[in-house]
Amino acid sequence: MNISPSGVIVPATADTTTEALLAEAYTHGVSLPEPVHSTIKGDPGALLVAAQDCIITFTNFHFPPATVSLPEPVHSTIKGDPGALLVAAQDCNGSFENIPVKRKKGPAPRLTEPELCRVCGDRASGYHYNVLSCEGCKGFFRRSITKNAVYKCKYGGKCEMDMYMRRKCQECRLRKCREVGMLEECLLSEDQIKAKRLRRQSTDPASPAAAATPTLPAKMSPEQTEIVEQLLKAQREVLHPSKEDVEKVTPWPNDSDQSKEAAEARFSHFTDLTILGVQAIVEFSKRIPGFLRLTREDQIVLLKSSAIEILVLDVARRYDEKMDMLYFWNGLPYSRHNFKHAGLTELVNPMYDFSKRIRNVHIDDTAYAILASIIVLSPDRADVSDHHTVEKMQEVFLETLQAYIKTTMPSDRLLLPRILMKLTDLRAINNTHCEQLLALKVENHKIPPLLSEIWDVPQ
Repeated sequence: MNISPSGVIVPATADTTTEALLAEAYTHGVSLPEPVHSTIKGDPGALLVAAQDCIITFTNFHFPPATVSLPEPVHSTIKGDPGALLVAAQDCNGSFENIPVKRKKGPAPRLTEPELCRVCGDRASGYHYNVLSCEGCKGFFRRSITKNAVYKCKYGGKCEMDMYMRRKCQECRLRKCREVGMLEECLLSEDQIKAKRLRRQSTDPASPAAAATPTLPAKMSPEQTEIVEQLLKAQREVLHPSKEDVEKVTPWPNDSDQSKEAAEARFSHFTDLTILGVQAIVEFSKRIPGFLRLTREDQIVLLKSSAIEILVLDVARRYDEKMDMLYFWNGLPYSRHNFKHAGLTELVNPMYDFSKRIRNVHIDDTAYAILASIIVLSPDRADVSDHHTVEKMQEVFLETLQAYIKTTMPSDRLLLPRILMKLTDLRAINNTHCEQLLALKVENHKIPPLLSEIWDVPQ
């Protein structure tokens, strides 16, 4: 199948293949939502029904006749979209011609040869991060930026990038990505992507993405109920420090005492509270269903990177807006002034501002326990090795949170996106926390060994 500049379909040659058909589809920016792809794959009958929905007449049709019915998500997503049907044809090993392709906005495609990746020269799959590139270079650029990866070239930093060298030299590949115009600001974190997708689906229920989302049942599934029960049990038993542990925290000195010793005591007071919180989070994480099945290395990476975010979220839930105070596990209130006098100047405003904003979001104990699990199981953390497994685990808890909210607060359709958007705020606070640790190190504050280890602070 060839396409003229005017968009008129030119009859295909006799050797047209399904691979060529799929390539044409990708050239025109056609993508097939996963529910459609999974349902229609290998099912010519389903494709026939879809063709009828799209009001398409086939010539040179190679599918066996069949009578089937399409599930509603597939029916709603593919109906009236010849482009989606075109992609589905590849999965059914069929070929056809004279099908009008749905054109999308964007740069005009080449007419004589496939588009090539501007980084390595492989076949491009579309525009990613502002540059025409292949799936491999798209993923490489995203991983490099989200991990803040630092590479070193073994060949002097002058490698010519092609499909062979892209696997041999990461530094030169990343440099080439930037040289051809890939932009870091085009990237979103995994949490931002999920929140944006859910928000779009919630605000536009008629969109294909919303139609492809299965309708949740009125009640949570037995598996989801069991997950919630396990998390709540863990929350009650280990997530908050015991009274005996709290009593061992360094006492808070008199506010009128401005001596150096008093400042060190205030700093030790907060670090002692933080240690208790981190220890509780570690024990809670061990009880997250499936967490201990991850490799030990991934467990450590996920715990180190998520601890501060869960701590801030937990404290923010006990914010007193009238007094502008935060309550810790010892039941005592702390003002911005208290944090500054303990030397924690970088974190003060971000923490209090976040606490104010989160008051507009209803997060009860159940939602908090599920959300804490989602934070721990973030697949885009730097140095996570098994991204796929962590992502699949996180999706289970995302679906559980969605089902819980739909069951308990069905009228608030935007609650889930609002909650998930707070994860981006927590990620920003995490970055500020790193700056705070650096400032403390420069000021020669003594950071306890446990916190130095979990946050990689050199001694």
